[in-house]
Amino acid sequence: MRKLHVLIALCMISVAALPQKYMTKNGFIGFYSHTPVEDIKADNNQVAGIIDVATNEFVFQVLMKSFHFDKSLMEEHFNENYVESEKFPKASFKGTITEPAGTDLKKEGSYEVTVTGEMTMHGVTKALSAKGTIVVLADAIKASSKFVISPEDYDISIPGVVREKIAKEVEVTVDMSYSAIEK
Repeated sequence: MRKLHVLIALCMISVAALPQKYMTKNGFIGFYSHTPVEDIKADNNQVAGIIDVATNEFVFQVLMKSFHFDKSLMEEHFNENYVESEKFPKASFKGTITEPAGTDLKKEGSYEVTVTGEMTMHGVTKALSAKGTIVVLADAIKASSKFVISPEDYDISIPGVVREKIAKEVEVTVDMSYSAIEK
């Protein structure tokens, strides 16, 4: 009987030792705009994020000036004229896994999920829901998603002169690799 109590205590200690939060400082967010006139692509590998497996909540934040384009003039226009990086230096998302309900990120496996939350960009906060995949490994969590946003929804004005070069809807790709936060 004493051995059973010791075994139960060891199991409880090992469960309590499991990390509850995972973090990254070098996640990826990219966006792509396609029009018949021009394709525009930008990547950012300096995305910070935290995921809490106890609550299925997560947040990430990105510096707007960390987006890099193939053409330096596009990068300059993006920062100065569109997202106004000096005035609005960051974009963020805070959300929760809403489907399937009860997703257990403490168990290894691959999960198709829907995340619901709020994205803030250019000083505007909007509700956002997106489908994605979360892969739980022994020592890491990987999350990915693709969704579409409209710059106009975030009060990002596109001048008429270049309106035909920038899509009304932009595809956003998110790829995050989280490591356990040591207690």
